[in-house]
Amino acid sequence: MTLKKLKIISSISIFLLCFLLHFSYQWLPNPFFAIIAPVNESIWEHMKLIFTATILWSIIEIIILKRKNIKFNNYFISVFTSSFLSIPIYLIIFLPIYHKMGDSMFINITIMGIVIIFTQIISYFILKAKEEQLLNYISVFLIILIYIIFGYLTYNAPHNYLFFDTQEEKYGINNYNV
Repeated sequence: MTLKKLKIISSISIFLLCFLLHFSYQWLPNPFFAIIAPVNESIWEHMKLIFTATILWSIIEIIILKRKNIKFNNYFISVFTSSFLSIPIYLIIFLPIYHKMGDSMFINITIMGIVIIFTQIISYFILKAKEEQLLNYISVFLIILIYIIFGYLTYNAPHNYLFFDTQEEKYGINNYNV
């Protein structure tokens, strides 16, 4: 297996993991899943989908990389960059369409797929780049920091349209039973 082939598999796997994560809080409503998966249908809560799916897949990906002896560098930089960039890239594409056309599951899923493919291409090039040890350590710290931010904003959602669940007409998790 080559790194290119693995990144194709990664794109498909992350996409499928997003669907599983979408319902994980409903299936197992607890504080852990509240931090890693959406607790409502707001735009912000769905940013956790791509981020967490990328992080979860990276655990499987590192096992495959090592078992198949695929050469790579900058693993944690790759994981952080691809997972983090998925949020602003998704929002940059999604928000203008959402404001112009409203909510559409087909459009949302299509954008998600495009973003995953794009960020996995970026990940591929980072894995092929020269090793940057310090940035790898910083990337691990930043992943943890982002989950702290996710947790905080899940329990203390600002009253902003990004955090508003239009189906339940609520913000964050504080209005839900946990």
